Amino acid sequence: MAFDGSAIQALLDGAVAQGVVHGIAAVVVDRSGPLFHHAAGEADEHTLFRNASMTKAVATTAALQLVERGLLELDATVASILPEFGRLQLLDGFDGDVPRLRAPASAATVRQLMTHTAGLGYFFTNDKLHRWHQLSGEPNVLSGLKRSLHAPLVNDPGTAWEYGVNTDWLGLVVEKVTGHNLGLVLRERIYDPLGMRDSSFMPSEEQSARLLRVMQRQGDGSLAPAELGMPAPSEWDAGGHGSYGTVQDYGKFVQAWLNDGAGLLQPATARLALQNHIGAIQLPAVMKSTEPALSNDVPALPVPQGWGLGFHLTLADLPGMRSSGSADWAGLFNCYYWIDRTKGIAGVLMTQLLPFFDLRVVQTLVGFETAVYQQVGAALPAA
Repeated sequence: MAFDGSAIQALLDGAVAQGVVHGIAAVVVDRSGPLFHHAAGEADEHTLFRNASMTKAVATTAALQLVERGLLELDATVASILPEFGRLQLLDGFDGDVPRLRAPASAATVRQLMTHTAGLGYFFTNDKLHRWHQLSGEPNVLSGLKRSLHAPLVNDPGTAWEYGVNTDWLGLVVEKVTGHNLGLVLRERIYDPLGMRDSSFMPSEEQSARLLRVMQRQGDGSLAPAELGMPAPSEWDAGGHGSYGTVQDYGKFVQAWLNDGAGLLQPATARLALQNHIGAIQLPAVMKSTEPALSNDVPALPVPQGWGLGFHLTLADLPGMRSSGSADWAGLFNCYYWIDRTKGIAGVLMTQLLPFFDLRVVQTLVGFETAVYQQVGAALPAA
């Protein structure tokens, strides 16, 4: 059955016409390649996007390649590779306006960096860390200053899932093990093999001219040019948030994962990565925002969830949508993807809008995914 993208095209065009977004692009891929692509508004087929946290899965893939080659162990302590990590303290709370710091009770591992259980946080989703930055005057991770990564832990490693700068540290692990900067490793090991020609940490002048501007949702629902949240030029290749690329490039990446890592990893490694690695640790019911201009509160889906090596996992079938075991994540500027290996389908939806988890974009995302499965449900066998 041919894939009819007319409903998705109408949805994306409508999102622009209704003021949901100023520019939007989407791609749908199966194991053989792209099934559908459309861009609307200020976006076209050549538009570049800030991937933000969609960088994480790519950087983690580079680390998994090192595991596969026997150059890195999942349960090695981070401090055994990067001694400076071992000097991080844990923020236990405050005595008045004085941060209360102590040594963490356990040593974080490479696996915990991949699963966001290493104890690290983000200033825009953690109250303690947000206050610590205010009191200390230390830069946050969006400053582009490498010393921002040396903010204290907020949990003892292995005790809780906490979104944070884990993958930035994982990128530094990759650099230490390989002796090369992360951008070069990704170019040689991921971007070039998959033909992701527009993906990098440093777009060229020509690529920068194709970068979609960032807009901010206003209180009345309108859009205005964003003034907050624009990452400064980074002192390091930020594996947690720093890459740029097109929606088609990211489609090639998710296609590789649909195919059990084809072109990147051995099937056994890919399957291992897409298992739940956090055991009894639960994801929070709501990821609370401390910076409303950057992110809204993000509620969890009311279904079982887990975390693999680099990916969020949905551990139940969503009726009319993705299958149990599907991997997904998102980027700060309202970019989203999912990878459904059971049905052999993946989708990527990209905008450049703040704050994250914009309700109207999320409604568009749900409409996009639903329309995809209306097309493929009859065509692809459920395993």
